[in-house]
Amino acid sequence: MIANIVKPGHKTRGVLNYLYGPGRANEHTDPHLVASWDSFAPDPGRDPDATLAQLTAVLDLRVKQAGDKAPKDHVWHCSIRAAPEDRPLSDDEWATIARRVLNATGIAPADDPDACRWVAVRHADDHIHIVATKVRGDLRPPRNWNDYLRADKELAAIEKEYGLRQVLRGDRTAAKRPTRAEQEKAHRTGHQTTARERLRVTVRTAVSVATSPEEFLGILSGTVGVLIEIQRFPSGDIRGYKIAVAGDTNAAGQPIWFSGSKLAPDLSFPQIRERLTATEPQPSGHSRPNPWHQATAAAERIPHHLNHSDDAAAQAHLAAFGEALDALPRLAPKEIQPQLRQAAITFERATCSRIQAGHHHARALRGAVRAMRTEPVTGDGTTLAMFLDVALLAVLAAARWHQLHHHDQQVAAAHQTLRHLQAAYDHAAPALLGALAHRRPPRQTIERSAHQLREAAPTHAQQILDDPAWDALTAALIDAATAGHQPERILQQALAQRNLDDARSSAQILTWRVIRLGQRPAPSARALAAQARSNMSATPQHGHPTAEPRRPHGPNGPSATRSR
Repeated sequence: MIANIVKPGHKTRGVLNYLYGPGRANEHTDPHLVASWDSFAPDPGRDPDATLAQLTAVLDLRVKQAGDKAPKDHVWHCSIRAAPEDRPLSDDEWATIARRVLNATGIAPADDPDACRWVAVRHADDHIHIVATKVRGDLRPPRNWNDYLRADKELAAIEKEYGLRQVLRGDRTAAKRPTRAEQEKAHRTGHQTTARERLRVTVRTAVSVATSPEEFLGILSGTVGVLIEIQRFPSGDIRGYKIAVAGDTNAAGQPIWFSGSKLAPDLSFPQIRERLTATEPQPSGHSRPNPWHQATAAAERIPHHLNHSDDAAAQAHLAAFGEALDALPRLAPKEIQPQLRQAAITFERATCSRIQAGHHHARALRGAVRAMRTEPVTGDGTTLAMFLDVALLAVLAAARWHQLHHHDQQVAAAHQTLRHLQAAYDHAAPALLGALAHRRPPRQTIERSAHQLREAAPTHAQQILDDPAWDALTAALIDAATAGHQPERILQQALAQRNLDDARSSAQILTWRVIRLGQRPAPSARALAAQARSNMSATPQHGHPTAEPRRPHGPNGPSATRSR
């Protein structure tokens, strides 16, 4: 069940006119009272002698008695809606629910003779409206602060008791939902989403590619179809910003402005500034590594950060990864942009929680994401497929992390994101993997690669060998060997980057890792020898971590080294 408490109003008759009227599309059927503060409230829906004027008068009686002491906006209006799959509730059940919500919110505490006057109106099977006037019998206002949270908590208990669908509860960190008026305006103007939603996507995209607060504001200023106004302190420093869709005006013909915090809690200028100043600068020049490889490697470490870092660091990596998804639609081919855009919009909910992010923990990931913007996807799209492969694992890890923290809405958002990302990956990857597999190396080479795999990953070897992408992995290993890498070594490196337990296709993940590792410069023979000596000297020796290897005492003597 969902409660919606609208902004207080001052016209009791106006609300009743709507509740007892036909509705905007004649959807109101049989409007009638299911409950009221007493048993004598007139019901214009079922009593032919009762009128809306009479019902308005008895509800407003105490408002008039209070005179100037009555609040200007004295109308409290709450709708309560059941889920579509819930069974129809009887009028008596809705009456009980209304009384429990009024008691929980403080509008009409149970057994309080001075409680506010109220009525509950039903004009559809799946919801009721509660209207109350906020003046008590002692002519004081009710104590109804935090009424939405208190109503929501009571509805959660009602869902369990009545066997109704248990709605996912949030933590008040989600972006504000569009109002019905905004939705109707979008429909009238031929848009699928409201101005608020379109602006939120615009701002998030600007954050994802900007490297400084000044550049962020510059990107918004240069965005076609968007108006921006920068607000400053008397000192001249930037205090904030507000943004509007060009042509979206109010009744007075003025632009309808939204501050960043009105678009989403994490889009206020102070929060954006904190994120953008916690970005690691990227190297420049010919020695700069491929930014897509950097971003992929950074994203691949997200599951480790979520499992082993503190909550502030984990939250920071989720926020930075959300920025990566925001940037992807601008960089990817047009045919998968809709899926990537929807993935970014959906994952937005999974980037926010009550946990305060320590954004400095994600400097490397955020810097790598910013570097991606300088190199849109070109060629065969291998870099994009590699990143999407890693992104799927990152989102799965995000779902698990939120589940451990009982963030129900964020878990649902992560699972929805998986579907959109999987669709994009399924479009981008098969042709690339198929081209690799089509090369079909000699049988002897395949057998040698299989032997190397069994040596490096005995636990997952058979699963990988049976995977349809095994031929593609073999071709990737051959390419790495041609570039000067040792297949055994590069396979071990690929396996060491992260376990494969969550992988839908272990062979695909290893293929992308081997391709990425294989494109790095191959280590020289001297470097490999030095690494071997380093590994040998670091091998524990009978409890002495840095002891030099010792010779055995003789043919049958004890071994000089042993592992712990």
